[in-house]
Amino acid sequence: MIIDSHVHLWRLSRGDYGWLSPDLTALYRDFEPGDLAPLMATAGVTGGVVVQAAETEAETRHLLDLADRTDAILAVVGWTDFAAADAPATITRLARAPKLKGLRPMLQDLEDDDFILRRQADAALTAMGVQGLRLDALVRPRHLTRLIKVRERHPDLPIVIDHIAKPDIAGGEWDPWAGDLARVAADGMTCCKLSGLITEAGGDWTAAQIAPYARHVLKVFGPDRVMWGSDWPVALLAGDYQGWLAAARSLLDGLSPADRALVMGGTARRFYGLG
Repeated sequence: MIIDSHVHLWRLSRGDYGWLSPDLTALYRDFEPGDLAPLMATAGVTGGVVVQAAETEAETRHLLDLADRTDAILAVVGWTDFAAADAPATITRLARAPKLKGLRPMLQDLEDDDFILRRQADAALTAMGVQGLRLDALVRPRHLTRLIKVRERHPDLPIVIDHIAKPDIAGGEWDPWAGDLARVAADGMTCCKLSGLITEAGGDWTAAQIAPYARHVLKVFGPDRVMWGSDWPVALLAGDYQGWLAAARSLLDGLSPADRALVMGGTARRFYGLG
């Protein structure tokens, strides 16, 4: 069973995607379940985890509504304002939706790199743990040391790093990303999404270019804590669904069939509690 651990769906008329502008030609249109279904069917993907793309609870409710009507949407990772005084109560309410499995504050876009360590954000993380939700960490390399502190404060909170923390693959960035990622992985619990690599590598990416990054992720986390994700449709900035899937499979050639199965679906099933 192949599970796509990271996809997005959006509808421009909703008007809450502040980052999505007309100059992003490949992305500036609606992406609905009907657009995703044939891609998954051709690739043999059973279903996916739909992740928020707007900093609004209205979008989270929209995604949950789509999930209720779409069997292939196995889970939703939503958003709420971690800085709000009532964030714990809001998280308790959102968690009543059966397909809501996690939340994602868009940390990469915040001016305060220490936001996730602030008192109110800490209260939100505590509420997530109580409600059995997971944290999708949309971070850049500079945030990895903060995640180590989050883990110290919340030792039982399930955390997954999106897009291997977005190192500048096109520019050849390695340290301190590689060392800090290994330190995060040393907790034996945090997971990592093998997603977003082609976007960080740029439109002229090659499998050989991204292979060292994938190998490092697999080495420090192990296949049982790595999950493949397409990051569709954002991946259209650098490739397509089938092309990234084929490249990802080639990056797993050295693994046993059992370990490949973990990366391509098993880890996501366990992490998100998909049954």
